[in-house]
Amino acid sequence: MQRLPALASALCLLTLATPGAAQTAAAPLAPKPAAIEVDGAPPVPLAIAEATRPYLEFRSVRFQGWNPIDRTMLIATRFANTRQLHTLTGPLMDRHQISFESEPVSGLLMPGDGTQVVIKDKGGDEFFQFYTLKDGRLTLLTDGKSRNEVGAVSHDGHWLGYRSTRRNGVDADLYVIDPRHPETNRLVAQVTGGGWQIGDFAPDGKTALVTEYVSVARTNLYRLDLSKGTLTPLGGPKAKLAPAAFGKVAFAPDGKLWATSDAGSDFLRLGTVDLASGRFTARSPEPRGDVEDFDIAPDGRFIAYTVNIAGESKLRLFVPASGTMRDVAKLPAGVIGAMKVAPWGTIGLSLESAKFPADAFSVDPISLAVTRWTASETGGLDPARNAAAELVEVKSFDGEPVSGYLYRPDPAKFPGKRPVIVDIHGGPEGQSRPGFRGRTNYLVNELGIAVLLPNVRGSTGFGKRFVALDNGPFKREDSVRDIEPLLDRLAADPQIDGAAMAVTGGSYGGYMCYASAIRYGARLKAAACAVAISNFVTFLQNTQGYRRDLRRVEYGDERNPVQRAQLLAISPLTHADRLAIPLMVTTGGNDPRVPRSEAEQMVKAVRAQGRTAWHLIALDEGHGYAKKANQDYQFWTEVAFWKQNLLGER
Repeated sequence: MQRLPALASALCLLTLATPGAAQTAAAPLAPKPAAIEVDGAPPVPLAIAEATRPYLEFRSVRFQGWNPIDRTMLIATRFANTRQLHTLTGPLMDRHQISFESEPVSGLLMPGDGTQVVIKDKGGDEFFQFYTLKDGRLTLLTDGKSRNEVGAVSHDGHWLGYRSTRRNGVDADLYVIDPRHPETNRLVAQVTGGGWQIGDFAPDGKTALVTEYVSVARTNLYRLDLSKGTLTPLGGPKAKLAPAAFGKVAFAPDGKLWATSDAGSDFLRLGTVDLASGRFTARSPEPRGDVEDFDIAPDGRFIAYTVNIAGESKLRLFVPASGTMRDVAKLPAGVIGAMKVAPWGTIGLSLESAKFPADAFSVDPISLAVTRWTASETGGLDPARNAAAELVEVKSFDGEPVSGYLYRPDPAKFPGKRPVIVDIHGGPEGQSRPGFRGRTNYLVNELGIAVLLPNVRGSTGFGKRFVALDNGPFKREDSVRDIEPLLDRLAADPQIDGAAMAVTGGSYGGYMCYASAIRYGARLKAAACAVAISNFVTFLQNTQGYRRDLRRVEYGDERNPVQRAQLLAISPLTHADRLAIPLMVTTGGNDPRVPRSEAEQMVKAVRAQGRTAWHLIALDEGHGYAKKANQDYQFWTEVAFWKQNLLGER
């Protein structure tokens, strides 16, 4: 363990009296969760914990589905340390908790009888298991060891289709099970690769549509004979279909296959897929913006779908019989999460905005009336005070437009130029969107720090051409180069202090955090990088086997000598001697995606140069912290880090 830096005394470790006087008692410290190991960072003063507390007590809701028996809504929210399942009997009524696990859970309700299925991993390892839930008790359905992920539920509510790595830990074979009878669990198709999934069951229950995710730009479709286990490519084995991305797929009651796809377009559109030829025909009218999700009414009368337009979600209803579309105009502006049409036609969904955390809503498909089902707490704070997202657009080094969302502090409370943190999203196939910022609101509202969330090349939401601009090891650093014009834009802003800028990010955004700290270190004060890739070669060698080939498609193949040399050349670890600004690293001890060794080797290399590196490791977490106690302590430490290294407080 590295010795604590001398500045720890300035962070209330000890208060020293005048020479000759007795030393005062140590200032009180914030409680550290037992699962967190602190390496090189000072303890957190209790004063920081107390000051931030209201910003840590917000809740959010994930809509999970509708109960077909009593018409209650199933949601997931947190009242203690982890997210659990609750039911709602009506709008804005009490949330009734039904699961009581130490780990976060999600769930679904089987059509017909509402059998409750729970999905849970252990310590963030992402080896998800399925359970049935009854009377507060879980009954294991899967093997307890492999990674299992829900695919689809049959239209009659009998079967749950899913993928599992139980055969060899790598390949995502396809299974079906009746959750009411665990003995029915059976393998229906053995495959090679980690990108396979049962997309939906045909209405007759004899076949299923299977997707094979190859990359963000390509998904292959197959028909699966459930009794024989045979997979047949749509259009037949000799079909000459152009590679295309497919998102969600679903059968309508009449047997027609609907899907989202970018076939013939730069954006994902809603349309139908011909089962004989495999050809996609777009039906939604949007010229731009990805159709992200859809659900078909059980009687087939309408299809509810969401479109990502400039980061915000728009909910629309499409009527297949007439080809007409209606906007749900009364839904608040924001970002829509999960969505499901109830057996009786009501649409349920989650929605968040900069002004409120994610909550559950319903929409009447006839009147389009919107009803709010939950009003999540925000720690007693008025969420209307939160800064709205301001769209920032620039031209990058090659003329490519890139953008981001800027959150500014209140100029009346914080006049003059303000420091700024550039917070880069992960993925890389992700997108920063104008949603609720949670703990980050404390930085903006109380510390007066502006926050920019960029969407560099490779981000989704801007079309398939844009998302492919960073593919492979030889284009990878172009996304890092996109950060420079954003820094220029910030430095030129009369309300931003160009001499007080910092960077943060998680996962792939963590790589971007390291890389930006190295490339633009002369312009940055500090970097806080979480669950971050430090060496692409060791990352690809050590990430879980079920996802290794999928990541090689995006980043490059370390087994190829030419690509391996380039992957090493662009890896932050190779240039750790140039990372001269203070660094904070956050790690999950059970991370299956970016193993903790990626953080440990970077911290070691930075410290070998005699430079500062704070390191937090949560032994009961994975790819990001999910438990509230761990989230809080990580945030407190980060606040102390920004106060010292960005705000210059001692």
